[in-house]
Amino acid sequence: MRHPAQAAAALLALALVGSTAACSGNTSDDASGGRTTLNYWLWDDNQTASYQECADAFHTANPDITVKITQTAWAQYWQNLTTQLASGSAPDVWTDHVSYYPQLVTSNQILDIQPYVDRDKVDLTQYQSGLADLYAKDGKRYGLPKDWDTMALVYNTTLLSKQGIDAAALDTLTWNPDDGGSLEQTIAKATVDKNGHNGLDPAFDKNSVKVYGFLPEWADGSQGQNGWGDLAVSDGFSFLDKNPWGTRYNYDDPKLAKTIDWFKHLIAKGYAPKFDKQSTLGRDAVMDTGQGAITVTGSWTINSYLSPTAKQKYAFAPLPTGPSGRKTAINGLSDAIFAGTKHKEQAWQWAKFLGSSACQDLVGKNAVVFPALKEASAKSLAAHKAKGQDVHVFTDGAAAPDGTFFLPVTDHGNEISQTVQDAIQSAILGQSDTAAALKKANSTVNDMFK
Repeated sequence: MRHPAQAAAALLALALVGSTAACSGNTSDDASGGRTTLNYWLWDDNQTASYQECADAFHTANPDITVKITQTAWAQYWQNLTTQLASGSAPDVWTDHVSYYPQLVTSNQILDIQPYVDRDKVDLTQYQSGLADLYAKDGKRYGLPKDWDTMALVYNTTLLSKQGIDAAALDTLTWNPDDGGSLEQTIAKATVDKNGHNGLDPAFDKNSVKVYGFLPEWADGSQGQNGWGDLAVSDGFSFLDKNPWGTRYNYDDPKLAKTIDWFKHLIAKGYAPKFDKQSTLGRDAVMDTGQGAITVTGSWTINSYLSPTAKQKYAFAPLPTGPSGRKTAINGLSDAIFAGTKHKEQAWQWAKFLGSSACQDLVGKNAVVFPALKEASAKSLAAHKAKGQDVHVFTDGAAAPDGTFFLPVTDHGNEISQTVQDAIQSAILGQSDTAAALKKANSTVNDMFK
């Protein structure tokens, strides 16, 4: 759901769209009654039913406005949006992501809603702290907070139990880039070769692994939301001179290089799969085969891992505590209004409804995501508990003082993502020295702002 690197080509295309679109070909009027149909796009099929409830409730309150929802999987979603923007027929409102919207702002594709916010006196303090600032720049605003997500460890309870790993001990794991802390010890113990020896056993055969203790994510762009970014920040790394809208990145920080080298160390020890040998199925699918014991995941995957039909039994644990504390990326989506829509007022009313308790309480009770409104988030947590799902690590992470950091929001997001990912992958493959590759990438990235 939140993997910006997977659609770099779509981002590049967005950069080429420009500001030529003048109207929305996807908006229609019923000539007989002046009724309006708004087209609304989202990518997560798990959320479609919840937002259809919102659309139905909105239509009841606004009989002259009908919302038509289109759901498309992540990568295709951005490709389709690029095409529609280029033709001037983009949806009236769409679900937006911090990795994408800066380019859309630059190309004048998103409506500034600050005048509407001021006019209707929308209370921005009701949202999870900091989310309202993510989609604002230079006094303009490009969306209301929709939801949020944090990161945690997910683990196969059966595999860890077989290795004698106490689940309670996962709550207090530590990490550092020098010896890996208790996290590395746990990963080693969870790794098992085909003869049944774990990674702490002198007889362990790293060339014949049956279960990897940890599955890293390498298609993670320039953010490392699914692992390396969280750990690097827990060691004191900072992505930017300021966020959002910074202009100088710090990918040349030795703390980041040491973090990436620690992941290389896991591979060398046989605790994680080699980059060029790992499955193309994705980490979630490999976890389901029982070939991975632990990985990092986001709260948007809760219902996938804890589903009654899941192929393995899973549970969540907090990310480990690093030298600078326990840190998790926190990200939030918003809903963007197409600058070229024929019906700005109706689109605003729908976007405002999406950001209100009338919608977010509906979403929260369905326990799919954590809505941006604080009270709706609490209702979502209660709904998860009612389903027998223990997911407090995600809300605890969001509430921890100084425990979260926002993903970087700047211009040139697509170029930065590909540049940094290429550098990290070259290091993981042993094609370059990690520090040298990141220093070169950082120079390339910062030159984009000159």
